[in-house]
Amino acid sequence: MIKILRSNVMDITGFIMIGLALLLLNISSTFNLTWALPASFLNLNTIFLSILIEALPFVLIGVIIAGFIQIYITEEHIRRWIPKNKVLAVIMSCIVGALFPACECGIVPIVRRLIGKGVPIHAAIGFLLTGPLINPVVIASTYMAFGNDIRIAGLRMGLGFIIALLVAFAVSSLFKGTQLKAPIKLDSSRSQSKNFTARFWSMLTHSIDEFFDMGKYLIIGALIAASVQTHMPAMTLLETGSGPVSSLFVMMGLAYILSLCSEADAFIGASFSSIFPLSSILGFLIFGPMMDLKNTIMMLSVFRFRFVMVVLGLIVSTIFLTLILVQTFI
Repeated sequence: MIKILRSNVMDITGFIMIGLALLLLNISSTFNLTWALPASFLNLNTIFLSILIEALPFVLIGVIIAGFIQIYITEEHIRRWIPKNKVLAVIMSCIVGALFPACECGIVPIVRRLIGKGVPIHAAIGFLLTGPLINPVVIASTYMAFGNDIRIAGLRMGLGFIIALLVAFAVSSLFKGTQLKAPIKLDSSRSQSKNFTARFWSMLTHSIDEFFDMGKYLIIGALIAASVQTHMPAMTLLETGSGPVSSLFVMMGLAYILSLCSEADAFIGASFSSIFPLSSILGFLIFGPMMDLKNTIMMLSVFRFRFVMVVLGLIVSTIFLTLILVQTFI
């Protein structure tokens, strides 16, 4: 009863947030009310819509892939593809993630489907962390953002891959089971007997359901991120970061708050290269794609609260310690 009530409340909240997003979009594009609205609201509106417009295409791609996995990938496929050995499973998942062009917004529904199909949680986390951080699109954007500097792109990918491995190995030791809030209903066994048209329609149906399910959490996360950015400007953080340790914390905090798309964050990170040391810039480039504010909200909608908080702590501590250790060598 409590779970049903909680689900209904979240659904109602999701519709309210979608309505609010449409209202803000309508205010921005239709009505000339800038004279009657406070500057802080207009700033929040602009940031919120920019995050939303940036993220929605990748969420759409993610839910379509999730629908494909739901209908066309069976548990037997997963059992054949995923090694039983934890170490090999983590390494393989990180490699697959590195080759998979996904944004941190669209990766969550994909990972949820994979776990529902039988992918172990440690392998799923490896895929979740490397997918948005290490893929051909991110490599190319990082290379161009820093003036065709292959060294920074290589450091981002290499250190990011090592950090993802360490976090996934830690998860394999700390957690068992799926860590999902609720089990996922699977009907892929029945869909295998359907013809192509019926299976394709089932895939679209699952994708639409997934989009509305994840979309409301994306809107909530984007609104919270926009509110934080509006009332705590980036300069407030920048003024506190002077030393190598504090600047690393500042840039990681900035990456978390800004909630930028991993395909575009390198251009923002490059703008700070004259202010902060390289280790702090790498903290910004690595932490943001792995975990940001809107992504945390989306993960909390799928996974148990304790699991998300522990994973967040592991990511923060692993990135921080790794960059502190290697800062004298880069």
